[in-house]
Amino acid sequence: DEGASVKVLGSGCAKCNQLEAAVKEALSELNMDTTIDHVTDFNQIAAYGVMSTPALVIDGKVVSCGKVLKTDEVLKLLKKIRG
Repeated sequence: DEGASVKVLGSGCAKCNQLEAAVKEALSELNMDTTIDHVTDFNQIAAYGVMSTPALVIDGKVVSCGKVLKTDEVLKLLKKIRG
């Protein structure tokens, strides 16, 4: 279900895990109990058109790639997309 989903795309590297942690933090601050999918399969990542990881996909939209977002940056994105 692409409806309400949050995905971290990446090979499971340290940066991917940092991004996932920031996303978890942001979701809990907003009281959104969305599970985070960690997509490590390269074919699935490529299907999103993402060339550099880690990438963040919120509700089916790629909102960031190639950088580790801070919690407040993730908060802004979540509010923009779901606000």
